[in-house]
Amino acid sequence: MKVILIKDVKGSGKAGDVLNVADGYARNYLLARGFAIEATAKNVNDLAGKKASEQHKLAVAKSEAEAAAKKLNGGVVKVKAKAGQGGKLFGSVTAATVSELISAQYGVDIDKKKIVLNSDIKAYGDYSAEIKMTQGVSAKLTVKVEPEE
Repeated sequence: MKVILIKDVKGSGKAGDVLNVADGYARNYLLARGFAIEATAKNVNDLAGKKASEQHKLAVAKSEAEAAAKKLNGGVVKVKAKAGQGGKLFGSVTAATVSELISAQYGVDIDKKKIVLNSDIKAYGDYSAEIKMTQGVSAKLTVKVEPEE
């Protein structure tokens, strides 16, 4: 019997796979527990449509990420911060702070989890940061920490 897996099944396959399995296994386990649906012409066509839709969404997201990376690559984000003697900051500059400043200075919304700081920012100076947008798309920029006036 041909079935389409809805969920990942250990030892059988991943969601979206079309498998040819024994009738008993299909009826008594996969279909009964909601792990699969029967591979009728309509269901196979629906699966193909869903896969095409997902591919299109990924392509659109990747092109948007590439445009944002092009805008940010090589840029400088200026941070104003207070510090004590010796230039040591009160607190530190975090990825969340950098994310907010990118949004304000460049108009590009970046999730703080996608920003990778090479070192802790706890003093004045220039620091490098990498933004990992999607698979294969990233941008490098400089975080410049200056004294607040």
